[in-house]
Amino acid sequence: MFKVGGIFIPVTDLKQSTVWYETNLGVKKIDEWEEGAGFYFPNCPTQMALIQVETPQPTEFTIKGNNKNSYYNFLVDDIEAAYRHFHEKGVVTSEIDDFGGMKFFDFFDRDGNSFSVVNEVIDSPYHRENVKKLQNY
Repeated sequence: MFKVGGIFIPVTDLKQSTVWYETNLGVKKIDEWEEGAGFYFPNCPTQMALIQVETPQPTEFTIKGNNKNSYYNFLVDDIEAAYRHFHEKGVVTSEIDDFGGMKFFDFFDRDGNSFSVVNEVIDSPYHRENVKKLQNY
């Protein structure tokens, strides 16, 4: 019944952020309006929109103390290649970390918005193929 249709990212400079996201995430523009622009990922049905804001807005929440979590993450099949890609483009990232076999790192856009990049562990109940099996029930 429900699917995730899109994610919305607050940015302070729509034009510069459009170039940044097209260059670094490979998204393609669908349309643009006065205070935003919509994009699609070439290999994913979820859409993304950049929304012009006056001041930076958080894209993460605090769990406890200094421990923070992004509202959503980006999946990749090859975490090392994604990490190299960002470094070659000059994107600020954290180091690759390992959590029970799942590797991940964070990256930051021009506004300092934080996002996670993860690769899925094949044996995890959260791996997309295992979730597909659950969806068939």
